[in-house]
Amino acid sequence: MAPPPTTSAPDGGLDPRDVCVVGVARTPIGALLGSLSSLPATRLGSVAIQGALRRASVDPALVQEVFMGNVLSANLGQAPARQAALGAGLPNTVPCTTVNKVCSSGMKAVMLAAQSIQLGINDVVVAGGMESMSNAPKYAATARRGSRFGHDVLIDGMLKDGLWDVYNDFHMGMCAELCADQHSITREEQDAYAVQSNEHGIAARDSGAFDWEIVPVEIPSGRGRPPVVVDKDESLAKFYYCGFNRIQKLSCGNSNHQHTHFILLLGDLCPQYDPVKLKKLGPAFKKNGSVTAGNSSSISDGAAAIVLVSGEKAKNLGLQVLARIRGYADAAQAPELFTTTPALAIPKAISNSGLRDSQIDYYEINEAFSVVAVANQRLLGISPGKLNISGGAVSLGHPIGCSGARIIVTLLGILRQKQGKFGVAGVCNGGGGASAIVVESMQASSRLRSSL
Repeated sequence: MAPPPTTSAPDGGLDPRDVCVVGVARTPIGALLGSLSSLPATRLGSVAIQGALRRASVDPALVQEVFMGNVLSANLGQAPARQAALGAGLPNTVPCTTVNKVCSSGMKAVMLAAQSIQLGINDVVVAGGMESMSNAPKYAATARRGSRFGHDVLIDGMLKDGLWDVYNDFHMGMCAELCADQHSITREEQDAYAVQSNEHGIAARDSGAFDWEIVPVEIPSGRGRPPVVVDKDESLAKFYYCGFNRIQKLSCGNSNHQHTHFILLLGDLCPQYDPVKLKKLGPAFKKNGSVTAGNSSSISDGAAAIVLVSGEKAKNLGLQVLARIRGYADAAQAPELFTTTPALAIPKAISNSGLRDSQIDYYEINEAFSVVAVANQRLLGISPGKLNISGGAVSLGHPIGCSGARIIVTLLGILRQKQGKFGVAGVCNGGGGASAIVVESMQASSRLRSSL
């Protein structure tokens, strides 16, 4: 069932059940085994929640529910969202729910929070996403039954639960290759987009655009030394992480059903971003393919959180409303076609918001691969100047449970900086799905005062 379009109240203010964004925060995005890798996803989530509540000037005691996306939950312990909430200082009476919609997890968490406000269940909710891909464990899948003879096999939990298409039994990168073939997107176009993503990301960093989004993370140093403070996206601030750039065969499956696939091996860290080196990278997922480590997103760690309140509560508390959620939608198609599902979800979300395509000022489409952004841009007819203008997952990184919320935070920052009014964020997810959300910036509005 589609949510009702959000419209302005007759007096130009807020309706009581409008879903208002009053605070946002995200951690810097850390590289695989990089600066944030010593912290679990739940700790990163706590930092983001604390930052968002502090910026919103909302007392944690007022929060009625928490929804946090997380994909790689193995070895985190029970109820990751609950851990993040209590770690952020929320009362132990606050219900918490962990959401797993693969890469759309963080956005779906925000959508669930919005629904609870629209339905009158809650007035103050925190939602977002968190992931530490660095800490995803490897599984000894047969250890519980015992091993009678021969070598045991370790399964990479990150690959198995986050990056593998279980329906076709291949890496998600093979879906990107299929997308490139079906939509005639060349290696050159993908590399050009990757260069653009990095240039946009570096420009946003250097201009201070990300400062509005990022809350610093303190890394304990031990032995009485002061903590290390991480306040920049690692791939941009220190180096461009080439990620995986060599191919190895992998047998995957059980003893009765083995398959051989091409997978990725960890490459080297490259000083700064090098467009020339980008052209020299070999295909990462299949021989003679066009998808490489350089034009794909990188494995990362990070968290993002958003404080949502009802229009009525915003007025009562005199909160500054950054934006309101106008509409949202999910879509799905064949699992191997997940890369273009944002082109199905985004029009639904815009329609649900009561708006037209022509009214959208800026778009954020998660860059799982460069080909995802290029294909959806074509399918939706989006002007390049409106899409991912602060870079994206190709340049910043893609902590999968976090990214859906992270792109909402970035979109709100862009609308604020560019004085835009309406924006759309969309993210594809494994299994053939996608989620999209429409926001309306309220940055021009002054701090609201109660009129009740």
